[in-house]
Amino acid sequence: MKNDKIFSVRSMVFMAIFAAILCVISPYSIKVGPIPITFATFGVYLAGAVLGGKRAMISVVVYILLGAVGLPVFSNFNGGFGALLGATGGYLIGYVPLALITGIFADMKTRRHWTMIIGMILGTVALYTFGTAWYMIFSGANLVTALLTCVVPFLIGDGIKMACTTAIAMPLKSRLNAIMYNDRREG
Repeated sequence: MKNDKIFSVRSMVFMAIFAAILCVISPYSIKVGPIPITFATFGVYLAGAVLGGKRAMISVVVYILLGAVGLPVFSNFNGGFGALLGATGGYLIGYVPLALITGIFADMKTRRHWTMIIGMILGTVALYTFGTAWYMIFSGANLVTALLTCVVPFLIGDGIKMACTTAIAMPLKSRLNAIMYNDRREG
């Protein structure tokens, strides 16, 4: 998005919309072990790619805070501060750097798909780092076991989510920019 004030009414509306999107899609999950497969990463990728780093990061923080106060917006319709302290807590916190890094790369002046993809990959590395480290602390697992549990099963799915984000983010971002920055001269 263009460089305007991050807390303009329009910016706040779009940040709230993406926080709401995360709240709606994130609870649906497929249990594949202690770490479920969710659409949350897709929502975070999309927020970063469309809103840019700072706005996406704020959207994700709002989503996390809504879940922390008890709304059932985390995987399997969980909520509350205890969910942040559970096995998936590191991933929830890892969404913040994922959104920021994806958004920073998506906002680069090149406006190329590959820069956004690099941002999503680097953001995912940060996400996996937070999540895996947290899981190791939570469960007492060693690094190899944690990687086999927390990273390997998700690589293909996250790659698909990145591809889907790449396909829809640029047109969506273009359309939202037209809405956000449309001059409304009346009369």
